[in-house]
Amino acid sequence: MTARADRLAEARGLLAEHPVVDGHNDLPWALRTQGGYDLDRLDIAADQTGRLHTDLARLRAGGVGAQFWSVYVRSDFAGDRAVTATLEQIDCVDRLVARHADRLAPARTADDMERARAEGRIASLKGAEGGHSINASLAALRALYALGVGYMTLTHNDNIAWADSATDVPAVGGLSAFGREVVREMNRLGMLVDLSHVAATTMRDALDATEAPVIFSHSSSRAVCDHPRNVPDDVLERLPANGGVAMATFVPKFILPAAVEWTARADENLRSHGFHHLDTTPEAMRLHAEFEQANPRPVATAATVADHLDHMREAAGVDHVGIGGDFDGTAFTPAGLDDVAGYPNLVAELLARHWSRADIAKLTWHNAVRVLRDAEAVARDAAGRRGPSTATLEELDG
Repeated sequence: MTARADRLAEARGLLAEHPVVDGHNDLPWALRTQGGYDLDRLDIAADQTGRLHTDLARLRAGGVGAQFWSVYVRSDFAGDRAVTATLEQIDCVDRLVARHADRLAPARTADDMERARAEGRIASLKGAEGGHSINASLAALRALYALGVGYMTLTHNDNIAWADSATDVPAVGGLSAFGREVVREMNRLGMLVDLSHVAATTMRDALDATEAPVIFSHSSSRAVCDHPRNVPDDVLERLPANGGVAMATFVPKFILPAAVEWTARADENLRSHGFHHLDTTPEAMRLHAEFEQANPRPVATAATVADHLDHMREAAGVDHVGIGGDFDGTAFTPAGLDDVAGYPNLVAELLARHWSRADIAKLTWHNAVRVLRDAEAVARDAAGRRGPSTATLEELDG
């Protein structure tokens, strides 16, 4: 065997023992847009190569042991429409897990994750992507938690009334008073505060406000690729004191500087044909393929992601890094990380860079489980000190 083949075999063996906890997969939205939530029409028990990044066989091949399924809705969904669409996404995940109960296990706690791993099933957790999903209602936040939502990303691509997004014009200045109350209520519940997508000012305000560890469910290093979706070093350096974890994403426009401008042009090409720029339906992907044929795409690789993880480990420490691929939420993926079967290629790259087996085990499994367990402990303590908050946006922000 070649050295690379040896490393790949070692990577697969390591993942059999310490599988991947992936922080973010947008399969539910793809099932909505491509199949109308008809789980027979897009059955992940069948090979969905060429249509989806995710199916059961490829999850197993990739060594995935736990998945936060994103119950994302687009940030141009507002008010009650956003809440309803989020409920539909939650229902999709619940039906998906029940349909494939031999392979997927419902999970919301660290113990649930460990139990699923022992059973050989993939722990299936939920994460809401954007505070617009609660329509500025702490009661709605509690309802999502009761339905099994384990984290909420404070914003998506657009600002909301109480928090600034990384990809919008600053309006709030970070978190408002109500935004800080949202963080406190999430801590009381045990819902993880996810700081992917938020402005750096929002990241810092949330770290000031939180009692529990935070996560970045799918964000990489801003020092390696200067994109506002990534995490600045001063924020990474605060994670050891907070206890949180930053989960590196695979989205090329966030990790490869040369891909930033190219993807902006590809997105504009979609919009010029009447598609939303985040559309990954077969029709949109055909337009992308035509654009790529005329305009060759800069290609990221597993080594590109490893560059981010190397820097994130240096800035935050090995106890505070993880993986959040964003599969089925991106039109483009790195070579070697084309779908959920690709994680062994990343682990093999890290082995080639002399990451120890113990450090890789922290990256793939142990850090994420620890963060959830620590958030649960904070929630038990907070629940003994304060009841559910009835604060409103109008009361706190005027």
